[in-house]
Amino acid sequence: MNKINKTLLSLTAVAIAVGCGSGEENTHQEETKVTTPAFDISQIDSTIHPCEDFEQYAVGNWLKDNPVPESESRWGSFNIVHDANEIKLRAIVEDAVSAKGEKGTPLQQVGDFYASALDSTTTNELGITPIQPLLDKIDAVTNVQELVETMAETRKRGSGSMFSGYVGIDSKNSSQYIMQISQGGLGLPDKSYYTPSDERGENIFNEYKKHIAALFVLAGKEQAEADEIANQVVEIESELAANSMDRVQRRNPELTYNKLTVAELQELCGAINWASFFDVAELEGVDNVIVRQVDFIKALNGSLTKFPIENWKTYMKWHLINDMAGNLSEDFEKQSFSFYSTTLRGTKVMKPRWKRALSKSNGNVGEQIGKLFVEAHFPEESKQKVLDLIGNINTVFKERVQKLDWMGEDTKAKAMEKLSKFTYKIGYPDKWEDYSSVDISANTLAQNVMNLNYFGYLKNVKRLGQPIDKDEWGMNPQTINAYYNPVMNEIVFPAAILQPPFFNADADDAINYGGIGAVIGHEFSHGFDDQGCKYDGEGNLNNWWTEQDLANFGERTAKLVNQFDGYEVAEGNHVNGNLTLGENIADIAGITLAYYALEKAMEGKEDPMIDGFDYNQRFFLSWAQVWHSNAKDEYLINQVKTDPHSPTRYRTNGPLTNMNEFQSAFGCKEGAMIAPDSSKVTIW
Repeated sequence: MNKINKTLLSLTAVAIAVGCGSGEENTHQEETKVTTPAFDISQIDSTIHPCEDFEQYAVGNWLKDNPVPESESRWGSFNIVHDANEIKLRAIVEDAVSAKGEKGTPLQQVGDFYASALDSTTTNELGITPIQPLLDKIDAVTNVQELVETMAETRKRGSGSMFSGYVGIDSKNSSQYIMQISQGGLGLPDKSYYTPSDERGENIFNEYKKHIAALFVLAGKEQAEADEIANQVVEIESELAANSMDRVQRRNPELTYNKLTVAELQELCGAINWASFFDVAELEGVDNVIVRQVDFIKALNGSLTKFPIENWKTYMKWHLINDMAGNLSEDFEKQSFSFYSTTLRGTKVMKPRWKRALSKSNGNVGEQIGKLFVEAHFPEESKQKVLDLIGNINTVFKERVQKLDWMGEDTKAKAMEKLSKFTYKIGYPDKWEDYSSVDISANTLAQNVMNLNYFGYLKNVKRLGQPIDKDEWGMNPQTINAYYNPVMNEIVFPAAILQPPFFNADADDAINYGGIGAVIGHEFSHGFDDQGCKYDGEGNLNNWWTEQDLANFGERTAKLVNQFDGYEVAEGNHVNGNLTLGENIADIAGITLAYYALEKAMEGKEDPMIDGFDYNQRFFLSWAQVWHSNAKDEYLINQVKTDPHSPTRYRTNGPLTNMNEFQSAFGCKEGAMIAPDSSKVTIW
């Protein structure tokens, strides 16, 4: 899953986020319980041998029968579950609209926000006017200091540019919050997009400039002026991109931990009066700052004076308009979709208004929706069943660590200490945030978004000097995802992932261990992947390995990098083994831990052959069922440039090529899925 937000920057999750599924626009129906097989054998393509291509064998018929809809860039198990979830969520938000709850209650806020997101008539009438006061503030800027202080004001309402600033847990003192500053300010997904090396990249770069111009035309500029504006924006962003740290480097928490005093920050980037900036940003008591990319902030010092102030103002207007486009009139929203969804990811058709409104609602009043969601749809008994699975996998992890031949006893003891300090959050928060002070109305979408952004912003910056909030969640309960947070040393399983194909209370053990069991093992492993292993049991960035053990670990992970570097997703575009290393470690560890936890669960039990498969085989079929997905080339190419998760085909097959347990389950003697012993990777 994906990185969550800037206040929880280092969360590591199990699956990429998905958009809403396709579907016809109609009124919601009453939920009915549909019984489906734990594994549908009609998905199997028996013309393919499992030892040659397990994904095609296990779910090949599904892949052939389920091309990516025009409203999507990818289509798979996560999308299908998300689609089913939307039916439940739509009922919740529409009921909230009808209920007209008391002002400030979750019911009122959910209902009125969804109504405002549905209200295309008002958004079209308003056009760009909701953000005009902020555009006017930018227009009034006369110098660099006013520029960055105005950026502080736009950031409060949800629009960032130049650099990112937030309050987060100090990685080397996890009992305290600290101000953190990092690179930012790009409208394209990654720095590599600003130096295209092929025809497709050149096309995206040119289309981006057209997108900038198109939004400024919608904002009232003539085409010629808009074209010149686009050139100015791209010139500034290209310099910011050139000075940015790449994604592989940014994964390294040691490279991105640079603690400075405010005086040292002032010396690093003297073009900004930082004390004044912090004051405008409503940050009180800033003594020290973690600068995550020192070279970027140092270079920004020169960039702020290199480009004319008018160009910087134009650049800031661009980010404000672009960031808010989805909440303005439909012409802005459609233009944003055209570039970011169609050009970048291959999605041809925009979803119906209700789906877009629901997505916006989840993104803005998601916790309020989550409270209503768990009241209606989360069976409490699921929590205990997942805790039982966690206990089994924890036991297996301990046993396997103790048996490792590449790790010494001192490091093993410290690994056990860290594992003993894991905490778990399942289903939903014990404490719900109070949003009652936020003004949300039924016909002011953009203003609602800005009000909620400001509330979230203040909540973040007011953390300085406060105790760590151990109850905080980085995901809403209705999110189909899970994550590990190294600075809290915690694993979190939102309610929505506790459903098929991940978890099925009516299924046999093999299906659940191959699904949610592997997810649990995946998250366990993130505490010990190439980055998580650098944090101790208290959540501090603190090496607890001997040099020899770390070298042994590096030998194994290097083989994994090499394996995934070899996977080509589209012509000339390969998986980045270094970028995806943490997730690939977690996938291999997750399925291995789950497999042996299943073996333990089956001790003393008869093997129930189901549909002609024993429990070992059903375990691996369940694994394939979780990850099966089709994706457009545009999506895959963007994914390997920007996403720390490998494409789902290689998440399915990649780990299995390393597992003797898979070979044994399907009687593999030879085949493309069978790697030579010399290149197989076993870590945990």
